[in-house]
Amino acid sequence: MPHPLETAPDPNGLSRVVIEPMSRVEGHGKVTLLLDEQRRVKQARLHIVEFRGFERFIQGRPYWEVPTLVQRLCGICPVSHLLAASKACDAFVIGNGRVTPTADKLRRLLHHAQVLQSNALHFFHLASPDLLFGFDDAVAHRNIVGVLQDQRELGLQGIRIRKYGQEVIRLLTGKRVHGTGSVPGGFNKTLSAADRSVMLQDIGQITDWCASALVLARDLFLAGQPEQGAFANFPSMFMSLVRPDGAGDLYDGALRINDEHGVHVKDQVDVHDYQQLLGEEVKPWTYMKFPFLRSIGPEQGWYRVGPLARINNASYLDTPRAEAAREEFKAWNHGKPVGASLAQHWARMIDMLHCAETIERLLNDPDIIGTDLMAKGTPLREGIGVIEAPRGTLMHHYRIGEDELISYANLIVSTTHNNTAMNEAVRRVAAQYFDGRELSEGLLNHIEVAIRAYDPCLSCATHAVGKMPLKLELLDAQGQAVGLLLKHEDGQIERPTLPASGQASNWP
Repeated sequence: MPHPLETAPDPNGLSRVVIEPMSRVEGHGKVTLLLDEQRRVKQARLHIVEFRGFERFIQGRPYWEVPTLVQRLCGICPVSHLLAASKACDAFVIGNGRVTPTADKLRRLLHHAQVLQSNALHFFHLASPDLLFGFDDAVAHRNIVGVLQDQRELGLQGIRIRKYGQEVIRLLTGKRVHGTGSVPGGFNKTLSAADRSVMLQDIGQITDWCASALVLARDLFLAGQPEQGAFANFPSMFMSLVRPDGAGDLYDGALRINDEHGVHVKDQVDVHDYQQLLGEEVKPWTYMKFPFLRSIGPEQGWYRVGPLARINNASYLDTPRAEAAREEFKAWNHGKPVGASLAQHWARMIDMLHCAETIERLLNDPDIIGTDLMAKGTPLREGIGVIEAPRGTLMHHYRIGEDELISYANLIVSTTHNNTAMNEAVRRVAAQYFDGRELSEGLLNHIEVAIRAYDPCLSCATHAVGKMPLKLELLDAQGQAVGLLLKHEDGQIERPTLPASGQASNWP
């Protein structure tokens, strides 16, 4: 008897399994599997079924509104969009110049607080139930409430780490979610000595908790060998920001792309050249694009971003405890890049510890309470801002006209960069666990575990403008159809004739 989520076989002998909605991810998506008569997986796809057209929404708006507007893309990672847009719009104020040292450090402080709280949210609230209780654990228990019931202190530590990051964001921007702070050309609010003291009060404990979470994530991954090492493990390239000396950097730098062996495919690529480096493919079954290296092509030129890419790519990290953890991570795979999707959690906790150590260092920097916040320069008409958001490399690109209104916008979000990798993870897990087996909730959760490893933010990532099917009806005062317009997935417009009972079409 088919699983409740499975359709009866069609004339070709294929049945369809739909996992919808996906749980414990931000946004709306689904997975479809096509099974043949022997229940072998013939096709597995991740579909993003929502559409957010922010690139079009902001056209015609003044550039100084953009950083605040685009952070409404998401309630989980708004600071990432605020900062990437601010960096891009800096060009409209200071041209090729740099923001002041105080503004730079305030932005870095804000950014590391954002990555800290987001990584804590993902690991403790979304991922840890699978890792602690097993992929087949009862649904009612496999959640943050179950974590708090069984390991209360661990769950509370996760909540407190996230709360600390959000409090830093609030003190810097006025709100925990959708504040201001960072603006084109610098920062709009000084950090008082009193607020800095508040932040410093707990950072030592937060750093220790991050170190403990790192040990837990590492131990859970190692204890799950060899299965967790093989789960959704596949070769790929990795992309992240690095400094000129190769150090990993979350806020600034150039692009490095390494292959599965750790060899530089591209290194020190200026972020302003991203369009020469990357192309974006559109497919009709999802609203999320598929980025790839132009020099290699869409079939083989895809890559991964995020904590795993950052730790694999960095020559070193500039804080001591995180660097020691990075060296241990690399040693586990004999110095080669780690390809296991579930190693994302171990890497994410290294990321989180690095953020906590960096926050403490920034808070002890005298510049952080400086008052020189805004820079000046010769304005340009085009700006590109790139940072490492919690989920990976985030790109914002804008142009303005003589009226200083946005005339062009392009966003490549971290989850978009990972689109092909997530689909590959779905295919690998489906082939490994589903072929010939009867479906169960636990088996279906294996698919979601593979996707959750990438901490996708689906709302941020849906930007395939022009490919959305659409049906518009024009009704008269009595509710009768007087016009009809259909837009198909290929972008073609159709104006079908209404039935004889309807009126003649008045659609322009």
